[in-house]
Amino acid sequence: MTAAPTDDLGEPVPLAGRPIRVVSLVPSITEAVAASVPGVLVGATDYCTHPAELDVARVGGSKYPKLPAVRAAAPDLVLANAEENRPEDVAALRADGIPVWVTEAAATVPIALASIRRLLAEAFDAAPDWLDRAEAEWDGPPPPVRVTAIVPVWRKPWVLLGRDTFAGDVLRRLGVANAYAEHADRYPRPKLDELRGLLADGRVDLVVLPDEPYLFTPDDGPEAFPGTRCAFVTGRVLTWCGPSLAGARAALSEQLAAADPDR
Repeated sequence: MTAAPTDDLGEPVPLAGRPIRVVSLVPSITEAVAASVPGVLVGATDYCTHPAELDVARVGGSKYPKLPAVRAAAPDLVLANAEENRPEDVAALRADGIPVWVTEAAATVPIALASIRRLLAEAFDAAPDWLDRAEAEWDGPPPPVRVTAIVPVWRKPWVLLGRDTFAGDVLRRLGVANAYAEHADRYPRPKLDELRGLLADGRVDLVVLPDEPYLFTPDDGPEAFPGTRCAFVTGRVLTWCGPSLAGARAALSEQLAAADPDR
C-alpha cells in the first residue's frame, strides 16, 4: 500500500485517489488550482476573486470559514495555509474524515513555488506551464538594493511586513529592502511616529502601499507620510503565490518605478 502524502507541516493527507472535489480556503491556491487542474474546485472563500469566472460554492472567509458549507460541498480534499487558516478549523475538518493539505507560510519565493509544485504534483499529478515560467522569472540572486521601504498591509493599527515574508522576498528580488526585515515579528505594529521618524532621518525613502489586504489608495494612506514617495502596487501580484507570479516582475517594477520622481 502506498503511503499517504504529507503536507508542508508533515501531516499525512489520506487521499483515496486523485481529488475531484476540492475546497480551497486560500485565494492564491484557489487561483493556482483553477489554472492547473480545471474543474476540480467545488468550493472557495469569499475572497477567492481569481479566476473571475470561478463559479463554486462560497464558504466564508479564510480566517473564519463556514465549516458546514465546507462539509456540504462534499470535498475529497481541502486546501489550507498555516498562516491564513486557523489550526482548529483544520483539526475539525480532519476529525470529520476530510483530508486537509496545509501549505506552509513560505518566507521566500522559491520556497513558496516549491510548495505549490509539490502540492500540484503529489495530489493532482499536474505540472503547469505557468509554474515553470514563474520559477524561471524569479530564479537567481536578488539585485543590489536600490531603495529601502516600509510596507504597510493594514492601518488602524498600522501593520507592516516584517521578517520572513513572501511579499518581502518578492520586493527584495526587485532591489527593494524592507526596513523591518529583521524585526522579531513577521507583521510588526509600530506606531506612526516611529515610521515617520525612519523617513525623517533618511533610513527609509519609500512607502509601498498594496491594495490588499487593506485597500490603500492615493486618498487613503499617503497622507500619513507627507512628503514621502509612495508606490501603489497590486496586492495580488505582490502577495499571491500563483499564476500571477508569471509576469509579476515586470508589473511590480513598473508600479515601483511610477513612484520615482526621476523616472
